[in-house]
Amino acid sequence: MTLDQFRVVTTGLRFPEGPVAMADGSIILVEIEGGRLTRVSPDGSKTTIADLGGGPNGAAVGPDGKIYVCNHGGSKWYEDAENGLRPNGVPDGFTGGAIQRVDPATGAFETLYTHCGPRRLIGPNDLVFDTAGGFYFTDLGKATHDRFDRCCLYYATTDGSSIKAVTGPTLTANGCALSPDGKILYFVEGEPARLWAIDIVSPGVTRREPWPSPHGARLIHAAGMPYQRYDSMAVDSAGNIMIATLYRGGITVVSPDGKTIRHLPIDDKWTTNLCFGGPDLKTCYVTLAQWGKLVAFEWERPGLKLNWQ
Repeated sequence: MTLDQFRVVTTGLRFPEGPVAMADGSIILVEIEGGRLTRVSPDGSKTTIADLGGGPNGAAVGPDGKIYVCNHGGSKWYEDAENGLRPNGVPDGFTGGAIQRVDPATGAFETLYTHCGPRRLIGPNDLVFDTAGGFYFTDLGKATHDRFDRCCLYYATTDGSSIKAVTGPTLTANGCALSPDGKILYFVEGEPARLWAIDIVSPGVTRREPWPSPHGARLIHAAGMPYQRYDSMAVDSAGNIMIATLYRGGITVVSPDGKTIRHLPIDDKWTTNLCFGGPDLKTCYVTLAQWGKLVAFEWERPGLKLNWQ
């Protein structure tokens, strides 16, 4: 697939991510560089829901109908005609990341978590809700010229009262998703472009693989050449894991057993995320952050309906 095969929904977004398909046909997404949560109507018009500040990244609908946002606290930004908009580095005055809850009707928002016990959330990135109403989320951390943070995956409740690490330490943990039966948590480590799976015993409780697994998960797929990074993801109704792919540009589709790999190329280096919407969940919406677009195409089967969607 190339970009001219997609329907362009809207343009002019400032590093979009975290698309959420809503019942009214709109897409709610974040604009990371813009620090805001935005609604994109079916006609392509854009409305700011909330100015969240920092770096809003992943987003998902919770059981109360609110939008839950992973805010990584912000980045330094660069932009030029050849490479478009891109983050690189930790912003001045950075204090950490947070999990925020937003009322999509009013734009009112609150911060639920900034810490797990004494541990500061550094770069919350993506999240997914289970049937119990709690959510798993990744912490990518921050990178400087001489340091990569090793962080964790967490499980938290929506009332702000409980948060715990479920696996780690990870290296740039990015997108996360659940299998169709809800028994497997998938996540990617973005920098090395690796897809991992970990079994869920009960809400927030995982079965850790023994050493030499670096964080208790089992490896499903590791990308080779050409150079690429993995970002966020969605799962279709057959259980295929569809991973937004950076640098190479496009979507990498991995079967649940990791044996079948497909790459759908897109002419945008910063293909950041995707979600499924439409009446039959066959419309795949993709955020293209290099040039600030939201595009859509029809997938060969329905996407997996998310809990609380």
